[in-house]
Amino acid sequence: MEDKNKEYEELLRELLESRQYTKLRQTCADMQTADIAAVMDDMEDEESLKIFRILPKSMAADVFADLEFDDQQYIIQSLSDKEASSVIDNLMADDAADFLEEMPANVVKKILSNARPDTRADINHLLRYPEDSAGSIMTVEYVDLKESMTVRDAIERIRKIGLDTETVNVCYVLNQQRVLVGTVALRYLVIADPDTIIGEMMNENIISINTTTDQEEAAMAFQKYDFTAMPVVDNEDRMVGIITIDDIVDIIQEEATEDIEKMAAILPTDRPYFKSSILETYKARMPWLLFLMISATFTGAIITRAEGALAKYVILTAYIPMLMDTGGNAGSQASVSVIRGISLGEIEFKETLKAVWKEIRVAAMCGVTLSFCNFIKLLVIDRIPIPVAAIVCMTLIIVVLIAKVIGCVLPLTAEHIGFDPAVMASPFITTIVDAISLTVYFSIAKVVLHI
Repeated sequence: MEDKNKEYEELLRELLESRQYTKLRQTCADMQTADIAAVMDDMEDEESLKIFRILPKSMAADVFADLEFDDQQYIIQSLSDKEASSVIDNLMADDAADFLEEMPANVVKKILSNARPDTRADINHLLRYPEDSAGSIMTVEYVDLKESMTVRDAIERIRKIGLDTETVNVCYVLNQQRVLVGTVALRYLVIADPDTIIGEMMNENIISINTTTDQEEAAMAFQKYDFTAMPVVDNEDRMVGIITIDDIVDIIQEEATEDIEKMAAILPTDRPYFKSSILETYKARMPWLLFLMISATFTGAIITRAEGALAKYVILTAYIPMLMDTGGNAGSQASVSVIRGISLGEIEFKETLKAVWKEIRVAAMCGVTLSFCNFIKLLVIDRIPIPVAAIVCMTLIIVVLIAKVIGCVLPLTAEHIGFDPAVMASPFITTIVDAISLTVYFSIAKVVLHI
């Protein structure tokens, strides 16, 4: 894919530099809009703008929708008000709303004032819904039919409005109050008798989502039912739009990226890596680094209090990193598994005890196995006294047990009280487990060695 994009980029650059604009326009017309957008994203702003101006009008809006936000912003601000409004008019309403939501208010006002009244109404309608809700990502362009229509009437309506809708694969049957009463797939319309009444052939087993449903829940519904489009209704079951699978793919990527960033102790950002400035990257990483650094001072305090034991048995110091790392890794394994289970709806807070009991059994098996292997290594390779080896191995079992329980409980608790469970991942849990590991280690050492 990268080689293909590079080939396209070299070709378009060559045509642009040699000013073969007619051939450039024809070349773009023969390309996929997503490929054009990928090439434009890699070009300088001025080059990207030139190509956009040369694009056939029928392609411009589709290419614009596939561009990164920074490129979209540059292009819109470089166009005249009339040209910018024309682009917005030709975008699907959900794509237009997503773009305008990130733009400065004065720019949005200027663009909408020149847009078509129906475009303006659709965009304002979408912008009123909460961010990350089903209502904010849906499109209002869909094919709606009436129960009393015949198949002939339905196909005629699809021909009339189909090009202006997101998809025609599924049509939605509404009553006089615009309440969704059924659905009918295009393939059934094509093969049905032209005089068949839509109300007699529609599927009344409706699966829909509410406008206020979180976008992550919407994505899970798509996964559960294997839909390519899903209707969105308001609190009175009136249909207001649809969500299509291309939006869901974007949501899944967005949510996964956000979780990965939080699990790595980075404030989430929706900007590409090379599009983010050094200052923005610094701001995203610094808060958690500062918090974790301050938290880590507790481990230093614990070591300071154990100076007496460490001075008498210096060998104990050599195994501190191993115990801390093993505890952190064990906690991370549990937290990642539980966070994934929460995200997929496999684990709920009411199942905390069940999850903890499972982790305890896993921890016991892991702890015993690690301790046995470590004990042999300590005696055969390190040749340390048996009491010291016993201290290290006992600590190892307890630390693994505690770490896995913490890694299980913290994400479930966070999700229950309204925090993102991804926050309770590797760095945060590792900091807690490090302090606990040292406390357990020195406590056992004092008992066994009488220090």
